[in-house]
Amino acid sequence: MPALVLLGAQWGDEGKGKATDLLGGSVDYVVRYQGGNNAGHTVVVGDQKYALHLLPSGILSPGCTPVIGNGVVVDPAVLLSELSGLNERGVDTSKLLISGNAHLITPYNITVDKVTERFLGKRKIGTTGRGIGPTYADKINRTGIRVQDLFDESILHQKVEAALDFKNQVLAKLYNHRAVVADQVVEEMLGYADKIRGYVADTTLILNNAIDEGKVVLFEGGQGTLLDVDHGTYPFVTSSNPTAGGACTGAGVGPTKISRVIGILKAYTTRVGAGPFPTELFDKDGEALRTIGGERGVTTGRDRRCGWFDAVIARYATRVNGLTDFFLTKLDVLTGWEQIPVCVAYEIDGKRVEELPYSQTDFHHAKPIYENLPGWSEDITKAKTFSDLPKNAQAYVKALEEMSGAPISAIGVGPGRDETIEINSFLS
Repeated sequence: MPALVLLGAQWGDEGKGKATDLLGGSVDYVVRYQGGNNAGHTVVVGDQKYALHLLPSGILSPGCTPVIGNGVVVDPAVLLSELSGLNERGVDTSKLLISGNAHLITPYNITVDKVTERFLGKRKIGTTGRGIGPTYADKINRTGIRVQDLFDESILHQKVEAALDFKNQVLAKLYNHRAVVADQVVEEMLGYADKIRGYVADTTLILNNAIDEGKVVLFEGGQGTLLDVDHGTYPFVTSSNPTAGGACTGAGVGPTKISRVIGILKAYTTRVGAGPFPTELFDKDGEALRTIGGERGVTTGRDRRCGWFDAVIARYATRVNGLTDFFLTKLDVLTGWEQIPVCVAYEIDGKRVEELPYSQTDFHHAKPIYENLPGWSEDITKAKTFSDLPKNAQAYVKALEEMSGAPISAIGVGPGRDETIEINSFLS
């Protein structure tokens, strides 16, 4: 049975939660391998809508074990709040596993994030202010606090003091901010220890054993390919690797064990936060996509920037992730347009460019080259098979598949769990 990676093929918010949840009944483990509570998944089950920020989407599927891998950064307060909210709604969260090697977001990480973003002014990145970036920076600088440190007060105290020796200097002298008191941080963090202890495990061992036993493991990326710190639109990116390679390092599973890599692709394009966006619309079409698609960030609450489908980005995602399949979401949102433009290439300095430019300068100057595809007016939300779709909708899907470089194996035709057309099984 396969080990699968499921990730965003654009700038995030493509509908990964729906895709993960669709597979949840057939999957034994769902693993978050990077990011923190700056990501968000919306999952609709029956008439219930769940907004997940830190927890893997598989937590909503009975029989599935949700896992927070070592590559995730965990805000313990957010984690416990999210667990409590699900428990109040009758969701069983007892099977959750958390890697003891995952890093913790501390109060001072959040402070540093907020004051730094304010200081940048017009140059700000568009961070969520939740301490994600500073926590990953601590991890790389070897001054981070890990989940396992909660269970050794002496080590925790030493690590917090060491981290604050430098950070308090920066906060006070550069940002004119009062110093953070180490004892207060330690006391707060220790308060989470007993509440989290029962979830903590050697997740790398568990996941490798599960794959060896033939169980199905799904690795779920947060954000999207174009927000990857190495392969995204730097510096307007997240602080981790949502791309497929991040699943291996963020969960402790070797690349030879991954059998399929599924890219989630919205039928148009959206982005939250600052940074270049060649197909962004500032007209009535952009507003219509935002309204019909309900394009508001699950975690940030910010309106998403909206634009037409960008095949250049899709091809890039196929290449850097080694995508084997696409899951196309929100096709229903495009119902009603007479013509639907699709970006097939860019114009940069008067030249046609069909691949994503590696140069930040060139990408900032990229202008979309569009081809218009015929639209449809029929309601597609009740479609159960590909042949149920209007001919123009079928042609649109086939055109996107050809331009993107990987087969489209499933199509979302509505927000509900059952509003999906499955063309090829991801588990075959």
